[in-house]
Amino acid sequence: MRWTIVEQLSGAALMLLFLADIFLTILYARAGTGVLAPRWNRCVWALVKAVADRAGGRRGAILSLAGPLIVVTLIGFWALGLTLGAALIIQPELGRAIRPSSGGASTDFVTALLVAGNSLSIVGGGDYVPHGAGARLLFLFDSLVGASVLSLVLSYLVQVYSALRERNALALTVDLMTGGTGDASWMLARLMPGGDTGNVVGELGNLARTLAQVKEAHHFYPLLYYFRFHEPLYAVSRTSFVLLDLAALIEHALDPRRYEPVIQSAAVAALYRGARLLLDTLHSRFPTVSSLQPDDAEMWRDRQSYAAAVEVLAAHGIATARDGANGYGAARQEWRPMIRRVAPVLGYAIDEIDTREATVGIPGR
Repeated sequence: MRWTIVEQLSGAALMLLFLADIFLTILYARAGTGVLAPRWNRCVWALVKAVADRAGGRRGAILSLAGPLIVVTLIGFWALGLTLGAALIIQPELGRAIRPSSGGASTDFVTALLVAGNSLSIVGGGDYVPHGAGARLLFLFDSLVGASVLSLVLSYLVQVYSALRERNALALTVDLMTGGTGDASWMLARLMPGGDTGNVVGELGNLARTLAQVKEAHHFYPLLYYFRFHEPLYAVSRTSFVLLDLAALIEHALDPRRYEPVIQSAAVAALYRGARLLLDTLHSRFPTVSSLQPDDAEMWRDRQSYAAAVEVLAAHGIATARDGANGYGAARQEWRPMIRRVAPVLGYAIDEIDTREATVGIPGR
């Protein structure tokens, strides 16, 4: 009798634990608030990454399967946890309050799992039916839990993939505005053709609004962290890098006397802050890798990168600052270490994120 009570209390506690995890993951929806889901996601990611690290040239393709695989396994994990909890409650009642309509009753745990699955399913079915008020209330509760969880999970999936589409749309927009180069200097040159600032603030404001939505989506739906695409242009680290680099170029490479309204605009500040917040969110919640402190070669490359960007801007008729290399390098050193920690985890090389690296080069490399 005592063991029966302990078993049923354990089942109820297990069901409450999984329901709390579903509630915190789907309804509360803030990064890192889940009880089990964040740990489960990281375990699946670590497993996929371990396989990808041994796959050689197919590493990126295998990592791209992680997001969908985490979605499928997480749903299965929740379903299994609720079923196990319900089975622990049901098993002691098999043959008594819960029994088949005809024939003898099996009381093994596999039968309890089958009955629990049927009670949670909105379809129902099975020979075992409840007898007595308590058993009927238990089956009613299980059916309500099953229907509610199914509805919540389906809604959650719709929201996750909608947010993923918005993220990809932002990444593609940024890439198109760079002319497919992934270089913020080309993006700025296209935003200010011939030095004309008529539309630049409005365009940057539109980007900042979309960026804010993408940032909040990553906070609401941590599953987005694990969706990785083969094309580098869809990498969140690359989108963040280009926008941060764009803000740094506006602040330090443009002639402050001629373009002060643009440099001091709220749109530029919002774009920088939004990209930085998105990067911070990824860096703090994702299992990133360590990175080295900036050295003389990296600082040299910053100056060369600045010179290359200024050359592009000048070629498009945009007046540039006399000496903004130091400020530009200092700005990059604030957020580039986070880029270098986030990007490799998702299987991207740094020159796929910072496309100027391949053209600037570093002495001794």
